[in-house]
Amino acid sequence: MTTQPDLATAHWFKATASNSGHGCVEVAHVAGGTAVRDSKNPDGSVLFFTPHEWECFVDGVGKGEFHRPAR
Repeated sequence: MTTQPDLATAHWFKATASNSGHGCVEVAHVAGGTAVRDSKNPDGSVLFFTPHEWECFVDGVGKGEFHRPAR
């Protein structure tokens, strides 16, 4: 199990597509991995990924493996 780092000084950023204010997430790359949080609730829960987990996720996104099914 990976221990989450202290995120008090983390530099958070979000994709430009999130500028609409709906459903935004922020990402911070820190020592030991990458953290993801809801930008509307910065004091809420944080998901933390090891570097390998993050690379696998980004690779899958790039390949379209996580696209939502059409409704």
